[in-house]
Amino acid sequence: MSVLFVLIIVSLVVAAAFLIAFIWSVKSGQYEDGYTPSVRMLFEDEENKTN
Repeated sequence: MSVLFVLIIVSLVVAAAFLIAFIWSVKSGQYEDGYTPSVRMLFEDEENKTN
């Protein structure tokens, strides 16, 4: 039974860490550009161009 409590505490710590990382990434502007990734494949890269 004590193992169950340890696993619950560990899972809550891991979940809190992921929540903090997500909030930090949102506040740092990681998800602000929602348009460019959807049209990135339409742009031709200069380094991949073959003549």
